[in-house]
Amino acid sequence: MLRISRLIQVAKCVTPIASKRIVSFPKTQVNLLPKRQFSHSNTQYKVVPFNLADIGEGITECELIQWFVKEGDDISQFDRICEVQSDKASVEITSRFDGKIKALHYKQGDMAQVGAPLIDIDVSGHIEAESFDAPSSPAKESEIQPSSHPVSFSSEPEKPTKPQPAHLQTFATPAVRRVAKENNVDLSQVTGTGKDGRILKEDVLNYVKNPQAATASTTSAPAQSASTPITQIVEDEIRPLSGIQRAMFKTMTKSLQIPHFGFKEEIVVDPMNLVRKQINEQLAQLSNPHAIKKISYMPIMIKALSIALKDYPVLNSQLLNGEDASKAQLLYRGRHNIGVAMDTPGGLVVPNIKDVQNKSIIEIATELSRLQEAGKTNSISAADLKDGTISLSNIGVIGGTYLSPVVVSTEVCICAVGKIRKLPRFVTETDYLTGKEVEKVIPQNIMEMSWTADHRVIDGATMARFAVRWKSLLENPTSLLAELK
Repeated sequence: MLRISRLIQVAKCVTPIASKRIVSFPKTQVNLLPKRQFSHSNTQYKVVPFNLADIGEGITECELIQWFVKEGDDISQFDRICEVQSDKASVEITSRFDGKIKALHYKQGDMAQVGAPLIDIDVSGHIEAESFDAPSSPAKESEIQPSSHPVSFSSEPEKPTKPQPAHLQTFATPAVRRVAKENNVDLSQVTGTGKDGRILKEDVLNYVKNPQAATASTTSAPAQSASTPITQIVEDEIRPLSGIQRAMFKTMTKSLQIPHFGFKEEIVVDPMNLVRKQINEQLAQLSNPHAIKKISYMPIMIKALSIALKDYPVLNSQLLNGEDASKAQLLYRGRHNIGVAMDTPGGLVVPNIKDVQNKSIIEIATELSRLQEAGKTNSISAADLKDGTISLSNIGVIGGTYLSPVVVSTEVCICAVGKIRKLPRFVTETDYLTGKEVEKVIPQNIMEMSWTADHRVIDGATMARFAVRWKSLLENPTSLLAELK
């Protein structure tokens, strides 16, 4: 009777003690001690939530791209925790504490709310993993007595520990991980062909097309006749928008409230190509191994655009209070932060090159190269995406001749250039025998430019004069060089 009474007393003590902790104990049997006192310290654990900090730009949520930690990992200050993708850019989150990871609040692909906990960290610094399954004053093994009436700390069964996700051991960019997720591909099963075994987008797509992948999951199905064709049925699926797609959704929805008008013209790029080749010859002779060795047409076009803006500053302005004509104002901006549309693995982004009016063509080319390399890995920073004043899109590198670009609400003008084509064109020349002006048809390399402007504040004549000024600078490199400082 004395033993049964002691069991009842201990059982009554266990429930209130366990209820004070949020920690979920596994369903294990605890052998009661016949002569030891069960104690518990409320100060033994100190678990703190680590919230997703405000990363600026008015962002309220971010997509969790990948975890760098898992539950049970030890972590130190400044260690990487995860990578998140906002509407603007991807950011790596680092720890502010030393401790042990106790819980992850989101899965890969979830939308994490700014200000909400990302993880829970035990910052006590001396707690072992086993501490959650034992009393604060553990008894020696020789003192533990078996009991025929075990007491359970939880009425719910213990959930098995989720195995370490395979993507934490693979080398792949967030964009490649997204493709794998969309196709339900386990990256641990994909062989990477990139540098140091990095998994590329093509590796994932080739894995999806491999019939062996489908065969492995259907080994229990009866074999079909060799004469019966196998038809793959692709099911419909609903996918949420990615972070960049959501940003494009918001921006374009707002932009299409602007009354647009277009203007198209063509540029003869042969003179510009001659200047480009001369610059590249000079760059090839530089001894600095870190200097850029080759430039494209874009740095020259960007610099010429900045020079043209000096004559037509209204094209670099921003419309304020555009909802009400009586309150509307134009902000004339002195900085020429020229945006360059880029097709990245994550989608369309438009970073901008700051203060083009103060940069040389080589400096512009160097900055453009930096942005392009960052775009390949979806690592363009939020600062690179802010404060653009006018945009230029080179759709011709992909294909296409003309485009109807959309003006964003913070700008009044955008230009898209198409691919370069060799076309016949009439030119007027002086016949060296007769001295008369004659027309000839010669081949020329032609690039089309498509302008779009905000018709609330930009009229067609102003747009045309600005475009012709830009065209003149590109077709007459001498005048372009004369404007350089």
